[in-house]
Amino acid sequence: MFDKRTLLSSILLCLTTICIPAFAQKDTTLALTPPMGWNSWNKFQCEGLNETVIKGIADAMATNGMKDAGYQYVVLDDCWQMPDRDKDGNLVADKIKFPSRIAALAEYIHSKGLKIGIYTCAGTKTCGNFPGSRGYEFQDFKLFAQWRIDFVKVDWCHATTQNAQDSYTLISKALQASNRPMILSICEWGLSKPWTWGKEVGHLWRTTGDILNNWDVLDAKDGKVWSGGITVNLDMQKNLEAFAGPGGWNDPDILNVGNGVLTLSEDRAHFSLWCMLAAPIIAGNDLRSMTRETLDILTNKEAVAINQDKLGKQGYKVLDQEYFEIFMKPLSDNDIAICLFNRGPKQQNVVVNWQDYEISKDYSIRNIWKKSDAGLTDKPFKTSIDSHDVVLLRLMKKE
Repeated sequence: MFDKRTLLSSILLCLTTICIPAFAQKDTTLALTPPMGWNSWNKFQCEGLNETVIKGIADAMATNGMKDAGYQYVVLDDCWQMPDRDKDGNLVADKIKFPSRIAALAEYIHSKGLKIGIYTCAGTKTCGNFPGSRGYEFQDFKLFAQWRIDFVKVDWCHATTQNAQDSYTLISKALQASNRPMILSICEWGLSKPWTWGKEVGHLWRTTGDILNNWDVLDAKDGKVWSGGITVNLDMQKNLEAFAGPGGWNDPDILNVGNGVLTLSEDRAHFSLWCMLAAPIIAGNDLRSMTRETLDILTNKEAVAINQDKLGKQGYKVLDQEYFEIFMKPLSDNDIAICLFNRGPKQQNVVVNWQDYEISKDYSIRNIWKKSDAGLTDKPFKTSIDSHDVVLLRLMKKE
């Protein structure tokens, strides 16, 4: 007995391949800098996700300075769906959680000058055991386009023997056939090295499993590091900088800034390092009730500017001395971002000799978190760094 849905999907794929071979598999005008926004999972997961929460998040983002700082996307993660598709095979929003339905929610978010994202899965079911998009790729993305979705996160649960590159290529073709510009977020957890193929298919690709809300705890499976806290996911970005650039980004997962476990120093370090990595800046806290200190971190425009720099270079480590590390990120206009990172348990006093890193003497130094000028590179830079904290600098060529 054959599966009509699989047959239809195969026919559509063949027609897409035959009829529009000149089209790229993704919209190359999107994500020219790392996407910025918010995702529901880290804070609300399944139980807390509903229409009231999402509208409140959109209201907060539109008015608290985040929109002005560059945040755009409000993304619904897993558990927005009903357990079954309707009689026509369409996905349906949970009628209790989202009584107005997704199209109306999209209109509301768009009315705030923001964009909406949604979640599905490349497998037969989502991670929460709701209907996945396997066999329904073209139907689902046509529906997302009708709802005026702007960003789609596609997870990798219940994918069994599927080939990741083939599965996400099919999804990318379905997105293209929908005729609506949508960012495609590939979330297959770095298992098949998506940084080697993701840029032809999507706009960002997860390089790790789900991030943990802690500093350095490992999450290992079968003896291999799967993901972990902030520093674990940071370390998993090593040697990936060559694969990132305008239109496609390594994604070490959603921020945990403001989620109540990390210290203020750790929140600041977490945000700074994701900015240095040219990672997507996707907040994961409750924007409606965060502290002033958390908001100040998320909306530091000078830090955001490092992340959003049009050159699109991912930062990389240039010094590793046990607990002290230096990251460097080339910027446009010959500027350079420098992050001095103390990952250890005690405060450290450090001295940076710029010539050791082939940085000439004609740069002025800007301290991003102090929002103050800090001299020139014609002499060593001296500072103290608290435990689990950073000093984030921008070096600017003197006129």
